[in-house]
Amino acid sequence: MDYNLIVITGPTASGKTSLAVKLASVLDTDIISADSRQVYRGLDIGTGKDLAEYKIDGKTVPYHLIDIVEPYENFDLFSFYKSFFAIFKECMKRGKIPILAGGTPLYIHSVIANYKLLEVPKNNKLREKLSTYDMNELEDYLKSIQPKLHNITDLEDRERLVRAIEIADFRLKNPDAKSAGEDLEITPLIIGTLWERSVLKKRITERLVDRLNEGMVEEVKKLHENGISWERLEYFGLEYKYVSLYLQEKMSYDEMLKSLNIRIHQFSKKQSGWFRKFEKEGFSINWVEEADFQKAYKIISEKIQT
Repeated sequence: MDYNLIVITGPTASGKTSLAVKLASVLDTDIISADSRQVYRGLDIGTGKDLAEYKIDGKTVPYHLIDIVEPYENFDLFSFYKSFFAIFKECMKRGKIPILAGGTPLYIHSVIANYKLLEVPKNNKLREKLSTYDMNELEDYLKSIQPKLHNITDLEDRERLVRAIEIADFRLKNPDAKSAGEDLEITPLIIGTLWERSVLKKRITERLVDRLNEGMVEEVKKLHENGISWERLEYFGLEYKYVSLYLQEKMSYDEMLKSLNIRIHQFSKKQSGWFRKFEKEGFSINWVEEADFQKAYKIISEKIQT
């Protein structure tokens, strides 16, 4: 196959970034981040954003979609989708096969399954109509005009649900509208980082403790002091949600640590569910135990002429 994209993914704490950087350095290519929170400036420790990790032998591996928006700004699936294809096309012009690396499966799936997402303006008339609907009515409305949903998390938040309806409504009324990736066919070589479950669970917990020791609480506190509301911080989920609750004295430190650890493990299982979905849809994942660089590089060398 003529692969034109390398994907490095896997559950949280499985060594994806480190592996992707090593591969990008050897292959002399760019990394496009598929992380829904690393796009935000200031969300560093809680997202595992270590820019020093992108330096190998004094040279920085080119990376994209990290530290590009402020925490109070919106960056959604369409923002990622549009940005990805702009970067992808630029890499193609330079003769590079970029590496898409990260643990937000929805972002990865939007690319490899080519969602054909559209740039949709706000529809104030529709929003006014929907303002009288409760959450159940909004969900029913969305399913009536778009039975097959890409992202069920849209059903959990009113703002996202209204936006999903707005997009579905626009698509129905504009069937000829073109998406960012309309003229491209992505052929991905997917490599997944695999760990024995008990080892991965230990890595997740140890990483959480390390992040707290590195100043994650102080990071969240500083973000709030700089004007980011508690509501917005909680929106970012996991570390930012539970540390915010602790700082608001809604739970003790021990409760925060225990609850957050449980949620991150649950998130890891949710990611694994996505990877099974990929495989059921026919996307082959080349699993590499313990993020082994040599094995990953061998797979790429055998399948792509580098």
